Amino acid sequence: MAEIAVGVALVAVAIAIWLVLRVQSTLDAKHRQMLLDLHAGLETVSGKVERRLDEGFKSSNETFVSVMQRLAVIDSAQKQIEKLTGSVVSLQELLGDKKSRGAFGEVQLEALVRNVLPPAAFEMQYTLPNGARVDCVLRLPEPTGLVCVDSKFPLDNYRRMVGPESNDVERAAAQRQFRADVRKHVDDIAAKYIIPDVTSDGAVMFIPAEAVFAEIHAYHGEVVDYANAKRVWIVSPTTLMAVLNTARAVLKDVETRKQIHVIKEALSRLALEFGRFDERMKDVARHIKQAADDVDKIQITGSKITQQFQRIEAAELEEKPGTDHHFPKQVGESKN
Repeated sequence: MAEIAVGVALVAVAIAIWLVLRVQSTLDAKHRQMLLDLHAGLETVSGKVERRLDEGFKSSNETFVSVMQRLAVIDSAQKQIEKLTGSVVSLQELLGDKKSRGAFGEVQLEALVRNVLPPAAFEMQYTLPNGARVDCVLRLPEPTGLVCVDSKFPLDNYRRMVGPESNDVERAAAQRQFRADVRKHVDDIAAKYIIPDVTSDGAVMFIPAEAVFAEIHAYHGEVVDYANAKRVWIVSPTTLMAVLNTARAVLKDVETRKQIHVIKEALSRLALEFGRFDERMKDVARHIKQAADDVDKIQITGSKITQQFQRIEAAELEEKPGTDHHFPKQVGESKN
């Protein structure tokens, strides 16, 4: 009987070992399967996150490209405004140009105008509808329009008036003739260069020498008043610079007003694109938050699975109801 009992015990132990190994094998298989499923789930979530991030970054990139295009439009408008500002030649250098003074102001006038105004704002040797050719016209915005500038000022009598070789009688006669020359020149300018509905209602008489300009204003005030009545404005190189700078400011203001519409339109489109960019960034943030929540849930599930495996390994599984694991007793009953 003792041998039988020993045999039965050995069989029971063998069966228990076999069952333990089988359960262990089953648990290992399930463990591997769960790990595979978990890995597959993580890869799926990771793929979704990557796709959403790619879509978000692609949309953001398109938005930035559109923003850069709008900024390029604004930059182009700014460059057009800057083109209106030409390089200005030093006034001191210009006034010391004796060659220009000797050419009755034509060279000096052209130098002043070209170095202050943009090319589209003036024209040299312009022919009017009445056939008269003026030394220069300034193209100013309406209602001013074309302003004629004449530089053919008579200097012969002025030279005789101030020349050291002239006596008092000759100097007085030259002075009277000088006044007559100026008045006649004013009449010629008003008659040829002030044309209703074609030019401005005034014209400019350019005197190429500061000394001559000072002489007229200091000793021939009646000539200045006569010219003003004829709407002929007498200017010197210095005062012409002031006139040209004023004209440039007017032209720049007009051009700026034109470009403001372009800038406003570009800024409006830019604001719209920034609105879209903000909405898309919010969508990307929501997707990233959702992906983070999914990862957190997966981590919780993984932690639970890990704890379950730890309990299994520690043999702390709760026994299911109606299950009897007393293997030796079953073997004995089977034996009987």
